[in-house]
Amino acid sequence: MQYQSYSLGNLQRGQIVEVILKGSAANVQLMDSSNFSNYKAGRRYTYHGGHATRSPVRLSVPRSGTWYVIIDLGGHPGKVQSAVQVLPGALPTIREIPLASVPSLVQHDETPPGNESVHREYDVFISHASEDKDDVVRPLAVSLKDQGLRVWYDEFELRIGDSLRRKIDAGLANSKFGVVVLSKSFFGKGWTNYELDGLVTKSTTGDQVLLPVWHDITKQELISYSPSLADKVARTTGTHTVDEIAEEIAIVIRGA
Repeated sequence: MQYQSYSLGNLQRGQIVEVILKGSAANVQLMDSSNFSNYKAGRRYTYHGGHATRSPVRLSVPRSGTWYVIIDLGGHPGKVQSAVQVLPGALPTIREIPLASVPSLVQHDETPPGNESVHREYDVFISHASEDKDDVVRPLAVSLKDQGLRVWYDEFELRIGDSLRRKIDAGLANSKFGVVVLSKSFFGKGWTNYELDGLVTKSTTGDQVLLPVWHDITKQELISYSPSLADKVARTTGTHTVDEIAEEIAIVIRGA
């Protein structure tokens, strides 16, 4: 059986191997030296991974040692092109608790004493770097709209020189739920750790008011910019599809 193999060398436990596929669906298998030898000899072997129908595929290295990636079609017809890279570290660990358990994420219409009532025109706004629009933001906005939600995001493309705090404060004032897409491009804008932390959490009450969505960032990159953000309730495109994130947000808003 024909296969493609990649020698990854010595990897540490928790590192992420990313496999990019183009063409047919394929079997993506991460295995150590002993199992790779068994695979080549036609003997029984064990592996991590499986049949992949989407790309990219990200696999976590279960223990330190020498590792290989094997890609084959399992004897089925077809063609596949592949590329493999080892990401600098594990994707950030996020708190996988229901969003509904964080009531402060939803901003309700309110009537301040002595003032007119505040009506929030949109259900969700998305704060993001403009570079992430095609990969994440537009698909997320479309999926949220498909859930019947009112979405606003174009005003919140963040560019060098923008005031992050003013942008997000304006978004929260007009929307019930705020999402901030954190990525290499977002961090590249130069926001300070203090400003990021303050935007996600109200400094006076400790309530979390924004949902961070991690996109294609490693744990090391996250810690280097803002260590405390790793403990916030969040979702990541490394383990959740855009549709799954949108569906959960919609459930929270409808139930609030």
